[in-house]
Amino acid sequence: MAEKVSVARCDTYEYRHIRAAVESLLEPLGGIGAFVAPGERVLLKPNMLAAKHPSAAVTTHPALVKVVSDLVREAGCQVLIGDSPGIGGFQRVAERSGIRQAAVESGATLTPFDTVVEVRGEGRFRSLEIAQAYWEVDKVINLPKLKTHEMMTLTCAVKNLFGVVVGAAKPAWHLKAGASRELFARLLLEIYLLKKPVLNIVDAVLAMEGNGPGNGDPLSMGLLIAGADAVAVDMVAARFAGVPADLLPVGLEASRMGLPGSCPEDVAIIGVQPEDFKNAPFKLPAGMDVQFGLPRFLKQGLRKHLMAHPHAIKDLCVLCGACREACPPGVITIENSALSIDNGRCIHCWCCRELCPHNAMGMRKGTLLKVAEALGKVGRKR
Repeated sequence: MAEKVSVARCDTYEYRHIRAAVESLLEPLGGIGAFVAPGERVLLKPNMLAAKHPSAAVTTHPALVKVVSDLVREAGCQVLIGDSPGIGGFQRVAERSGIRQAAVESGATLTPFDTVVEVRGEGRFRSLEIAQAYWEVDKVINLPKLKTHEMMTLTCAVKNLFGVVVGAAKPAWHLKAGASRELFARLLLEIYLLKKPVLNIVDAVLAMEGNGPGNGDPLSMGLLIAGADAVAVDMVAARFAGVPADLLPVGLEASRMGLPGSCPEDVAIIGVQPEDFKNAPFKLPAGMDVQFGLPRFLKQGLRKHLMAHPHAIKDLCVLCGACREACPPGVITIENSALSIDNGRCIHCWCCRELCPHNAMGMRKGTLLKVAEALGKVGRKR
């Protein structure tokens, strides 16, 4: 049976308009009542990457959070809103992103992910520590933002659940699994499978292209995407973004694992169809490499020529140390009023760029990466 993914147009975050759009989006899926029941404790998991204004398109827009919170409360449920931000304290991110005000107005409870529970997995990762608040609620509704991602090409429903990994455990997992996109995609999918959200609603009204997920360019896309299966939702979102399936580590790994929703024939799109959506393909991150499909011996031999490497932009860098704290392998140092990066030990997870609050981490591209871009194979322009 095909997984249903609903797609609706929505070009504004004005409350009345986006509420009508969400209700229309969920109608073919059975409405909010098909996913939650009176008396349940329901956690909303938005993207709360960093303390940025909603106009930056870094976080899930508070208007969508409020609409979904209102609908779930009207269904007779208790609503919690939680995440573990990539940088900055939970309360500061909630305030700056507008999510705190959305919680206040809708009567939801802000719930920082600050305590963990160990959960036994059944895949490659046998033991995973995730947020206790996420694990103990009755239901989860996932509210990702559609953005490009320098490591995973796109971040959407599956990647958004990496937020249930708490605090310092994030760079630890990047170090353990982040040297391989395939392995990191497997980690993301196994986190998703531990406790699947009952519903995923993607904020693609204002999306992000370019050097996402923290420093890309806001892009008016005018869409909402929803479905019960996060993999199917991600694959549909990628089609609307114009991103080829072979550039999606999560989709490729999901297919290898035999997960539903990873193949186009597994998915029924309801509402707006990709062929009717005329936006140009997303501009992809400049830091992407061109190693997909290459034999291992070529990857190793040509690595420095196929990849981009991070470097500090001196005119923007204030030596705040955020990149150093975020770096999983600890290859960034600050000495004598200068920032230094050991590219030989860099795992190219791009956490430094993702979490730099000043957009001061640039990149130097390998020779073959420059050639590939010139040929139009990577980082396609809009």
